[in-house]
Amino acid sequence: MTISVQTNYVDGDGGFAKLLRDWRQKRRLSQLDLALMSGVSQRHVSFLESRRANPSRNMILQLSETLEVPLRERNAWLTAAGYAPIFKTRALDDPQMAQVMSAIRMMLAAHEPFPALALDRAWNVRLSNRSFDQLGAMLGEDIWSRVGGEGRNLMRLFFHPNGIRPFVTNWSAVGPLMWQRAQREAEALAGIEMKAVLDELAPYQDPHILWSAADASLVPVIPFNMDIRGMKISMFAVVATFGTAQDITADELRLETLFPADPETEAMFRAAAQANS
Repeated sequence: MTISVQTNYVDGDGGFAKLLRDWRQKRRLSQLDLALMSGVSQRHVSFLESRRANPSRNMILQLSETLEVPLRERNAWLTAAGYAPIFKTRALDDPQMAQVMSAIRMMLAAHEPFPALALDRAWNVRLSNRSFDQLGAMLGEDIWSRVGGEGRNLMRLFFHPNGIRPFVTNWSAVGPLMWQRAQREAEALAGIEMKAVLDELAPYQDPHILWSAADASLVPVIPFNMDIRGMKISMFAVVATFGTAQDITADELRLETLFPADPETEAMFRAAAQANS
């Protein structure tokens, strides 16, 4: 491989070389690891990180794909190296998003009578099915205004003191896991919006609860158990993403489907669906 060496290559503090190094370290990879995984020589990776070589556009895309960098951040890589960004951010009602939105609505509807929702990278609820909306109404018609913020944010729903937390009976197991998942996603996705929500909610949290999961047993999934005015509900979540998205909005969407964790919860949701049909 031919390496273009440029001894006067100028790259600011937020430039490509730093972005490459930061994301490689974030993924806990050595330069050799990245070289082997991406098919690029270790020498070239070293030259890119030390600003001794300029990256080509294809090299940026190749390395960012290997490091599983979110599309939003790949645009930042391209811009930092002097190239135009190539990934678009489309509104959910953009005609070119119609196929994606149709698929999401089909999946949400197919999951009835159980709750399902689509989240963005800050855990804002972008779409939801009727079962999720009915579950929210059980917590009070004003539940979303009680937790504050614009729109419906799942982190605020769980971690604001006026939200769902008083109803969750196994909070010491569920709370730490959800908080840590949000922190990992914010770090992995470079989620500035999620980090802002976490900073906003952190003062409300008990550090002992957030950093321990003493009640979490070694089971495949941890259900979250609720008691809403005597009605006991037990569910667990499965998260899906779009694996081949080429649009930032689609890349950042998460489909969260909730399943009953016991026969009683399943029967309750099925009965509620029949009553509202």
